[in-house]
Amino acid sequence: MKVIVMGAGVIGVTTAWYLAQEGHDVEVIDRQPGVGLETSFANAGQVSPGYSTPWAMPGLPFKAAKWMFEKHSPLVVRPRFDTAMFRFMGELLMNCTEKAYDINKGRMLRIAEYARDRLDTLRAETGITYDGAQKGLIQLFRTDSQIEYAAEDMRLLAESGVEHKLLTVDEILAREPGLAHARSLLKGGLLLPGDQTGDAHLFTRRLAKMAEDKGVKFRLGVTIEALEAASDAIVSIRTSAGRMTADRYVLALGSYSPRFLKPLELRLPIYPVKGYSLTMPITDESRAPVSTVNDETYKVAITRLGDRIRIGGTAELNGFNLRLSPDRRETLELSFSEMYGGGDLSAAKYWTGLRPCTPDGTPIVGPSPRYGNLWLNTGHGTLGWTMAAGSGQIVADQISDRQTAIPSLDLSLDRYGA
Repeated sequence: MKVIVMGAGVIGVTTAWYLAQEGHDVEVIDRQPGVGLETSFANAGQVSPGYSTPWAMPGLPFKAAKWMFEKHSPLVVRPRFDTAMFRFMGELLMNCTEKAYDINKGRMLRIAEYARDRLDTLRAETGITYDGAQKGLIQLFRTDSQIEYAAEDMRLLAESGVEHKLLTVDEILAREPGLAHARSLLKGGLLLPGDQTGDAHLFTRRLAKMAEDKGVKFRLGVTIEALEAASDAIVSIRTSAGRMTADRYVLALGSYSPRFLKPLELRLPIYPVKGYSLTMPITDESRAPVSTVNDETYKVAITRLGDRIRIGGTAELNGFNLRLSPDRRETLELSFSEMYGGGDLSAAKYWTGLRPCTPDGTPIVGPSPRYGNLWLNTGHGTLGWTMAAGSGQIVADQISDRQTAIPSLDLSLDRYGA
């Protein structure tokens, strides 16, 4: 069966890989000249199923109101007339209940844990390397209230069978000695030993090469203009290189996915949430991370990637604006300087990308409700790298008429009543 995958980020490439493993004739289309050049390019570097948490949570409205007056707020809303943004924010707030949070976090943990296991298998079977490590993640708490609030997350982690442990400051420093000079700032931490790290862009490039060796065709530098449909099926894709056809189609275009379904009267509840990162060489090994930590106060991730450090964070609602904001850089630098400081910030590469977020935090993975030959694999938010192998395998299984290894019906667009 011929399958066209739209999008050559980490989601599209892993989907193509698993489809090729099932024996399908696969073609990948992307407007960029290479793979993984948009949101997958310089993300936080974490494969973090244990940290899979919806932004929509009880108490968020009050936190967001407080953050609006803080210079280094983890959430930034740039004022603009944008009906899509207002709708996204409204649907996000509707998910800020205890019941919705439990359901949404449970879904996210399910697919993220499965994806981590699939990545482990892929690494074992192929030997792929990507500056990766399997040394866990520590969520760092600076206040007693952060530890108290983490109790609810630990309950859900326990219910989902996710290994975790509340750490004392001494236990944190035993695992991350580079934090020694930040001892006075720390109150405790939550260890997630099953979490991992890795360079998503490097992984995507190397997996794409392996997929190409298996016969997957990559049509890069080709712009998708529209999906053309007839009644209940996609009949072709109109591109800058002409029309392309297949038996099945997979939409994996991240934040840009909704614009291709809107003309077909299908609404994808996805909005671009802007994130930033800094990548720099390590200059002082004694003040560098061993693995990865999340600074809960600023919602900043600090990750070891080989001989580099990646700092990532911020959720900014500003449409498709890709301007590099100086004040967001200040926040990343502040968190890193307070916690570690063993990198050359003057040599750091500053980057921004658009995370495709859904109001409930769960990606949209599965067949479209109206077009029988169209699958969706998008809306992973901050967790595209974390969930890539799992969502790619699920789509490949579904297209191949195979039973998925985990429950997947509630991951589809149907949950929004589309």
